[in-house]
Amino acid sequence: MILTGKAKLAGVIGWPISHSRSPQLHGFWLDRHRIDGAYVPLAIAPENIKTALAGLAAAGFRGLNVTLPHKLAAFAACDTIDDNARRIGAVNTIIFGDDGKMHGSNTDAFGFVENIRQNSRWQSGGVAVVLGAGGAARAVCVALIDSGVTEIRVLNRTRERAEALARDLGRPLAVADWSRRADLLADATMLVNTTSLGMTGQPPLDIDLDALPADAVVNDIVYVPLETGLLAAARARGNEVVDGLGMLLHQARPGFEAWFGVKTEVTEELRNFVLGKG
Repeated sequence: MILTGKAKLAGVIGWPISHSRSPQLHGFWLDRHRIDGAYVPLAIAPENIKTALAGLAAAGFRGLNVTLPHKLAAFAACDTIDDNARRIGAVNTIIFGDDGKMHGSNTDAFGFVENIRQNSRWQSGGVAVVLGAGGAARAVCVALIDSGVTEIRVLNRTRERAEALARDLGRPLAVADWSRRADLLADATMLVNTTSLGMTGQPPLDIDLDALPADAVVNDIVYVPLETGLLAAARARGNEVVDGLGMLLHQARPGFEAWFGVKTEVTEELRNFVLGKG
């Protein structure tokens, strides 16, 4: 990393923020491209978000990544919002303009689909089954809609949240009861878990994969652990599996390019570095 008085500055805001891997991956790219810049983690309490955003813009920051619990507050604070952020209903990337205005975007849908394309033979179209109805599920569904999936079956433990998601995004979303999650896999070309089930410290995801076609792709957006119980079960029966780390890595690319002016790639070397293997 090269730092001068003209260094380009960006960072990630959250509360807490110590768990974020974004500083590692952006630091890797900054070093690789020998950029005069820095990317820093910033713990911002929710009650201070508006003041912090204004202060960081005034301090010369080029922009920010936004993680929990600030994605909705960032959406409200931005002067302009791109189409993906508007459809998803949250902002995860902010660009500070030279005029001091904040442009908000959401790169999670981009990150999801780029991860799938890089790490599987999945072809757009067909039927996708999405487990969960939170912010991540919204991003995944937007990506699948834009990729031409013919039907997206959304199942959530609280059905009302799934119905709200379907109302907001419209066709081709269809809602089903959580109890039917195994039955609705029979003709699926993709299964995506966007819930926290299976994450370290959380209960396992209980789902029978017997009906899932052998050529279906299975993705879990969880990346701690890297191979969840869902992915292990799918791999054991011969399905192609995609872990969740790639979504994190790919969603970072548009922001890095906007802030530092360099296009980046997601490589095995980067994955290993973020995982502490490099």
